[in-house]
Amino acid sequence: MTSDEYEYPALQIEDGRKLFASEVNFVKGVVNMKGLPPADRPEIAFAGRSNVGKSSLINALFNRKQLARASAQPGRTQEINFFTILEAMYVVDLPGYGYAKAPKAVVEKWTAFTNNYLRGRTNLQRVFLLVDSRRGVGDVDRGIMKTLDRAAMNYQIVLTKADKLKKSELDKVIEGAVEAIKKNPAAHPRIMMTSSEKGLGLPELKAEIVALL
Repeated sequence: MTSDEYEYPALQIEDGRKLFASEVNFVKGVVNMKGLPPADRPEIAFAGRSNVGKSSLINALFNRKQLARASAQPGRTQEINFFTILEAMYVVDLPGYGYAKAPKAVVEKWTAFTNNYLRGRTNLQRVFLLVDSRRGVGDVDRGIMKTLDRAAMNYQIVLTKADKLKKSELDKVIEGAVEAIKKNPAAHPRIMMTSSEKGLGLPELKAEIVALL
C-alpha cells in the first residue's frame, strides 16, 4: 500500500515474495566501524525511533517470530545488526533513536557510529525510515532525515501500524509525510504504509526491496 496507490507489477510482487521466503541468516551485531562486514553485496537498512515497530516489521517481512528481537527496554539496543538473504543482500537493523535509557555519553557514541555508517557505507542502496502512523513525522524523524540528506543517502518513509487508524486519519498522516519530504532531496517520493499485525503493505515493500538487487 503506497501513498499514490502505485500498483507494482505482478512479477515484481512475486519476486519479492520469493526473496523473503528464501534462506535468511543473522550475520553479526556490530558496535564500531571496524566490525562492519565487507561491502560486497547490495544492502538496505531499517531505521526508526524506538517503539516504532521495527523488529515486528522485519520479522513480518521474513515471516519469522524471533529473527529481529526488540529490546526489553526501548532505546537500549546499541548494535547495528546484519542479516543476509541468500548471501545476495544484507538487511540491516539500525538502533532505535529518540529514546534511550542509557548514559548520555553512551547514546552519543552509538549515535555517532550510526551516522558514520550512514555516511560511509558504499553498498547501502536505501534506508527505509519507519514512522509510527499514530504519531506522524515528528521532530526526531526530521533530524534523521537531515542526516540522510547530508549523507546523500536515498531513503523512503514507511508508515507502521497503519491498521490502527481510520482511513481519514491515515490520509492526514500521509499528507503530512508527503509535505515533510518535499524539501528533502534524498527522500523517495512514494510513502509506504504497512501493518506487521495485518500484513498490510508487506507485499509492496518486498517488491520495492527486490528491485534494489
